[in-house]
Amino acid sequence: MTTDLPQTGRFEGREHRFAVRVYFEDTDLSGIVYHANYLRYMERARSDMLRVAGVDQRAAFEGGEGFYAVRDLRVRYRAPARLDDALLIVSAVEEIRAASVLIHQRVMRGAELLVDAHVEAAFVAPSGRPRRQPANWIEAFNALAEKGN
Repeated sequence: MTTDLPQTGRFEGREHRFAVRVYFEDTDLSGIVYHANYLRYMERARSDMLRVAGVDQRAAFEGGEGFYAVRDLRVRYRAPARLDDALLIVSAVEEIRAASVLIHQRVMRGAELLVDAHVEAAFVAPSGRPRRQPANWIEAFNALAEKGN
């Protein structure tokens, strides 16, 4: 018997690809995706990318090491998505720093770019202060960044 599991994205070279569908609850009165919902799609894709890459955020949090917090976010909305659209969130590690990682994310509908974003996620200690990321996470990010080179 097969167990049903939540959707998981996949890597293609250095890019992580995560598919989502637009449901009625994602849209606003005009029938297009509400702008904040793109942030949700991108958050799910980033979390999945980290999990697939072997970064265990939950264990780090529960072990008192820390957690990621979005430090900076630049978003450019180019075209709207609509009810029932199939979207692809493409994420790639751009830069790895001691206490943060920069990720470029694109929301695509087929070949059309809908949203272009750059996210800096900082690793934060339970005290709320920035701290170095675990060394094995930096290694995982370096491996991702080198896949396409």
